[in-house]
Amino acid sequence: MINCAIAGLGRWGRALVEAARKEPRLNIIRAVEPDSTGAASFCKAHNLALAASLDDVLADPGIDAVLLATPHSLHKRQVIAAASAGKQVFCEKPLALRRDDAAEMFAACRSAGVTLAVGHNRRFWPSMQALRAITASGELGTILHVEGHNSNENSQAVTQGWRLSPEESPGGGLTGAGLHVLDGFVSLLGPARRVYARLNEREAGPPPLDTATLAIEFVNGVSATLATIRATPFYWRVHVFGTRGSAEVLDEVTMVLRRSGEAPATTRYPAVDTLAAELVAFADAVERKQPFPVPEADVLATLAAFEAALQSMQTGHPVACHMAYQ
Repeated sequence: MINCAIAGLGRWGRALVEAARKEPRLNIIRAVEPDSTGAASFCKAHNLALAASLDDVLADPGIDAVLLATPHSLHKRQVIAAASAGKQVFCEKPLALRRDDAAEMFAACRSAGVTLAVGHNRRFWPSMQALRAITASGELGTILHVEGHNSNENSQAVTQGWRLSPEESPGGGLTGAGLHVLDGFVSLLGPARRVYARLNEREAGPPPLDTATLAIEFVNGVSATLATIRATPFYWRVHVFGTRGSAEVLDEVTMVLRRSGEAPATTRYPAVDTLAAELVAFADAVERKQPFPVPEADVLATLAAFEAALQSMQTGHPVACHMAYQ
């Protein structure tokens, strides 16, 4: 049994608590939430003891791991403090807004001998797993280009809080939604070399009306484009183009395969609970059964491209990705 505490009981933190009930090895028993009044009924329903602070949780010898569903500006301090206390760490994406901050967190956890798992839950979509497999197999031939889009109507649904803050969520929809696609690109292609990004802000809001677009060059020579819009209904697309065919993922379970001279072939995979799946993987990593399937190198490569995109939005010029060749 891995006794856990969770920090942050907003929408996503509560979803993690619910998902953890499907993994018997994880036992969430304590919670840290500034809005203790608003969290009281949820904590009572899930047998969570509200802690005064994260430091209080980290000092508890009965806690083995912490789950962080907090604003990313807090992650560096929280992750390093948890590592110093010998606690295993699951942290929601983005781990940081800067690649070097994330590298410090991984180094602290590595030095302490604890796991740092980053919650890129869409890695666990059956369709994205199938896309990685077909891309790696060579069936599509030489990969030339990838296109991606993620919109989520977030600015219409969220009217206050840190997710609307340009400091906490810079780049329009890039931090909240587009980062999922960027991580998907890295999982398929490896690190990026250079990013040219634009943020078009129609109205400051609320709700803000903006679009973010990226043109990316990867180290392996593949090009990519990415777009994200906060104000339009949910839409997902990752499309890999090769010399012998293309494969396009449209949602959690749907992939369309196209080959010359053939009708498009659509495959639908059985759905899974991706939050539960990533928490199962976290438990496996804590028990040293297998590494968490979002490796440190990929997290750092994603954040290097993300950081370059934000710089490009500010300067109006392409920006090289930090540490792209290491």
